[in-house]
Amino acid sequence: MTDPRHPDIEIYVKNCSLEQLETWLNRHCSSLEKEFSQGLIYEYSCTMDSVPVSVMIHQKVVGKTWTSVWFKSDRTPWAKDLDCALDAAAALETEIRCIAAGWSNGQDPDEWWEIAAGQPEKIQWRTE
Repeated sequence: MTDPRHPDIEIYVKNCSLEQLETWLNRHCSSLEKEFSQGLIYEYSCTMDSVPVSVMIHQKVVGKTWTSVWFKSDRTPWAKDLDCALDAAAALETEIRCIAAGWSNGQDPDEWWEIAAGQPEKIQWRTE
């Protein structure tokens, strides 16, 4: 394997309901249980390929349009954030963003992948 797996996976989904996200998650999970919810934050436990994975959904995390979906594991069907983002963009038919590389020294934390119309493009995403 040339690309190492990311230690966790996080994507940002534009204008998508919680129900749509749960439907997408259910396609990848043999079980999905809501463990916690408070305001716009939801935590789930799910099983992916027989492995328990914790998933956090935080709505309206960037402005009023972006929702964070964070898989707190490296044991997901995707090796890196971009793999997950491409899957979500195809299934949810909306714009998805994810960090261009894992968080490490020397990398630009403002460099992101944006998937719109199925095509990834690197962008600078600076939030104020």
